[in-house]
Amino acid sequence: MLKSSDYKAYSKFIESLAKKLTKFYYSKLNKSFKVSNKLKGRGYDPVTSADKAFEKFIRKEIKKKFPNHQVIGEEFGHQKSRSDFTWVLDPIDGTRSFVIGNPSWSNLVSLNYKGEPIIGLANFPILNKYYLNTSNKNAYVIENKKKRKIRVNKKVSFSNLKVSGAFHGGLTVKQEQRIPKILKLMQFPCTDALSYSHLAEGKIDAVIQATNKIWDIHPLIPIIKAAGGIVTTWKNENAVKAGNILVSTNKTIHKKLLRLLKPVSK
Repeated sequence: MLKSSDYKAYSKFIESLAKKLTKFYYSKLNKSFKVSNKLKGRGYDPVTSADKAFEKFIRKEIKKKFPNHQVIGEEFGHQKSRSDFTWVLDPIDGTRSFVIGNPSWSNLVSLNYKGEPIIGLANFPILNKYYLNTSNKNAYVIENKKKRKIRVNKKVSFSNLKVSGAFHGGLTVKQEQRIPKILKLMQFPCTDALSYSHLAEGKIDAVIQATNKIWDIHPLIPIIKAAGGIVTTWKNENAVKAGNILVSTNKTIHKKLLRLLKPVSK
């Protein structure tokens, strides 16, 4: 377990990183950029020159402060060491949104201790806000320089559920037909990490996503948990494994949604 003084030091670093990332975007990256497709001919998975610039920037900041820590990033792979601490980075989560000018993209950063995410950051430069946790019990949104503690909406009933979901091509049409009740519940737009952040803030009650990579979900896990939410895979396994993710505000709702997802979670 981490001591509260450790949490303090790491969350202080993460908070200053959020501000630096937004500044870096507006000073260096808020201009035209190159886009290439990682899946040439097999689908669409865009990467931009900005993704790479952001990741280099984050790695440089971590190296300055914590030179012995491991780093895993979407664009530049795994920098190994003997440290129990690993940083997991998604330089731009929501690259598709970034490419078309939607403001919902973010920089995601997670600090993992012995494989478990303990502190997370979701920074939204265009929206001028960021989410983070400062312990396993406290999560915050900082918007227009105002810091506000956030909690999930525990009291919501199943009949009033606000569900946001996206399968990112992870389910076939045939598979989707097996979960009509889930499809019917998915009434709210899903915007990558912003949906998870909105759940932590109490604005959405459940988020269902498919095909998350570790850097898509690790940074959100500690924020969601510190805000009182539940996060697992569709098979009810530890979300650290990534893949198909379900996040909800309380156990009753989580169980019901897991049951409805059963036909596609085998």
